Amino acid sequence: MNIKSSILLIFLSFSAFAQKPDMTLRYDEPAKLWVEALPVGNGRLGAMIYGDPNHEILQLNENTLWAGQPYRNDNPNAKEALRQVRKLIFDGNYAEAQDLVNQKFFSGKSGMPYQTLGKLHLDFKNTGAVTDYQRTLDLETAVATTQWSRDGVAYTMEVFSSFPEQVIVVQLTASESGKLNFAASLTREERAASFVDDKNRLRLQGTSSDHEGVAGAVKFEAQVKAKTSGGSLSQSENKLEITNADTATLYISMATNFKSYNDIDGNAEAKAMSFLDAASQKEFEDLKGAHVADYQSYFNRVQFSLGETTSNSETTDARVANFKDGNDLALVPLYFQFGRYLLISSSRPGTQPANLQGIWAEGLKPAWDSKYTININTEMNYWPSESTNLSELHEPLIQMIRELSETGKQTAPEMYGASGWMAHHNTDIWRITGPVDGAFWGMWPMGGAWLSQHLFDKYEYTGDTQFLDSVYPILEGSARFLQDFLVEEPEHNWLVIAPSISPENAPYSDHPESVTAGATMDNQLVYDVFTKTLRAAKILNNENELLTRIEASLKRLPPMQIGKWGQLQEWMYDWDNPEDNHRHVSHLYGLYPSNQISPYRTPQLFEAAKTSLVARGDESTGWSMGWKVNLWARLLDGNHAYKLIKDQLTPSIKPDGKQRGGTYPNLFDAHPPFQIDGNFGCTAGIAEMLVQSHDGAIHILPALPDAWDKGAISGLKTRGGFLVDLEWENSQAKTINITSELGGVCRIRSYEPLKGDGLAKINGEVENGFFQTPEIPEPLIANPQELNKPELKLVLEYEMNTQAGKTYTLTLEQ
Repeated sequence: MNIKSSILLIFLSFSAFAQKPDMTLRYDEPAKLWVEALPVGNGRLGAMIYGDPNHEILQLNENTLWAGQPYRNDNPNAKEALRQVRKLIFDGNYAEAQDLVNQKFFSGKSGMPYQTLGKLHLDFKNTGAVTDYQRTLDLETAVATTQWSRDGVAYTMEVFSSFPEQVIVVQLTASESGKLNFAASLTREERAASFVDDKNRLRLQGTSSDHEGVAGAVKFEAQVKAKTSGGSLSQSENKLEITNADTATLYISMATNFKSYNDIDGNAEAKAMSFLDAASQKEFEDLKGAHVADYQSYFNRVQFSLGETTSNSETTDARVANFKDGNDLALVPLYFQFGRYLLISSSRPGTQPANLQGIWAEGLKPAWDSKYTININTEMNYWPSESTNLSELHEPLIQMIRELSETGKQTAPEMYGASGWMAHHNTDIWRITGPVDGAFWGMWPMGGAWLSQHLFDKYEYTGDTQFLDSVYPILEGSARFLQDFLVEEPEHNWLVIAPSISPENAPYSDHPESVTAGATMDNQLVYDVFTKTLRAAKILNNENELLTRIEASLKRLPPMQIGKWGQLQEWMYDWDNPEDNHRHVSHLYGLYPSNQISPYRTPQLFEAAKTSLVARGDESTGWSMGWKVNLWARLLDGNHAYKLIKDQLTPSIKPDGKQRGGTYPNLFDAHPPFQIDGNFGCTAGIAEMLVQSHDGAIHILPALPDAWDKGAISGLKTRGGFLVDLEWENSQAKTINITSELGGVCRIRSYEPLKGDGLAKINGEVENGFFQTPEIPEPLIANPQELNKPELKLVLEYEMNTQAGKTYTLTLEQ
């Protein structure tokens, strides 16, 4: 079944049982703050639109515009200090170990910042009071629209970022002839100059910033061409003047000299000009039609409704403000789809992966440089890519992993004397793999290990063995590094990662240092890399000496441990502080996104993970709350997951101007400041509440909140290549349509009895390898007699044989 027919089937099946919800963000005044502006993007080009009818601003980004140039940040002194650091750790001298890491492991280069290209200004010449103002972002078309009236004339501005044509397009219209009068100009705060060339193209040329001793060498170019109907077009110094026009269309092209992480020999001017020349030959409606068709080929794959609302006419910021104490359920599908909108807009095949702010950054040095933080944030950006049916958009991250496996091959031997490849907790467009930011945050050699999970996870959804074969060397390379880096700790003779940290956290109760050995998350990551490498090798019929070695090492990894207050231990020792509300919950990686912890296979660990999560608390940074939505969904507690969604959909900006974790007026996630990972995390979490497939079966409505007693979703994707459409009433599945893309056995888990052709109740192991679950060693438990048993709903399991391309309908058995 091809993509177009699949989308049509999804749309028809959804529309048959649910009214399509309104997918519009709307506001009744211009943006004053950047986090009130509306984002458009095509994966490469982004703009933030303020919607000001007097002085409009489009803040512009091009996703390869970063400070600096190709460079390395490895420190070869680490290798000679490694043995001493490990000895200090195993002797309990953590402060000395951390000091030595700071002295010997860091280069002084902590990564280059992502940078804005500049701003396009539209200064309107018409005077008079503005009335009938509205600005919107239509998630179904990816078009931002601003409308207003002045002196009886209605004005409309539409903006979209076209992937097919690789330009941003702006059209302005007036309801009366000859009423459009404005000047367009381009600005940037440093290292750029603007001018109008002899072909009436408004242009901005410049070079990226120097940073940490690395000279800026990314050359960039923006070009704007205007076409008018009626009136005149002229130039004045560095501005385009549109006078007495009926309509005006602006074509905005941007490019840099970036070709790859190690090559900046491109021609920014020629690239920008070629896109501009091609696009400007086409009329606005043709450009818009192609843009909408391209965008909807992704967006329309999933439809989601929780019923009608009376709040659609309210502004979106007002809906967010009223959400926690109201009953505006329709805001949930809007927020869910906004996350998918952001991924479509910030990550396309051939672009850079979405960074800490997607592709939207306001200044020259955004928060945390808007880099790739790979100890959670970058991975979270791509959590919705497979489950919400956007698999192609995963490709930019996969490509970055390919590139990091090349640069990481230098870091592994140079810093640690190891084979394979690795990365620490942060990288940038130049694919650095050395540590950054100091030992407390940066002494984490597991960034490559976490990223590597995406390689096998993608295969589990797509079943693409050709893809798996192409990335297997990367997965194996990660396993090689871990095998070489593991060291025997003296107390239990376990093999552990040392030195390392539990990302960005420290026990505090016993010592304030983060540097340690055998942190729980590290053990979980090693287990996953090793087992996925073994599974991939078996699928591909690969044989080599490494597989025997990692099979032996798996038996010597530390088991997960349950500490003295019933918690899943974060560290190798029982150091956890029950009052620790840290934003990172790294030791719960085994619950989500991994599938090591299960209510059915590992009930003791399941309960311990729950104890840890309760102690961590709910309200936190926005991205942390997004992660917790997923964790509570995996804990099968829909009401608590929904409570976290409400916490996340709380206004970040308080009446006194201070900020908290939550949501900005434009639905951007707030750490604060803006981090896009929280948007993506919550979208993935909502999908996880409705369908799960990590634990040996497709679990239908595993974590449905009481408040969502009626609804419908279509187009969610599961492991094994199944598409799931659901309609439910009275909190029970009414109709389930499962489309098999790969064929094979489909196992289904449900709280209610189901019926359907070929459906049979079953127990035991599933035959479909895509539903294979890991065999987790028994945990070490400090106080076994005090452990609670999970209170779980009774589940029923079914199987049916499927054929590729066919859809199977299941209903509730009365």
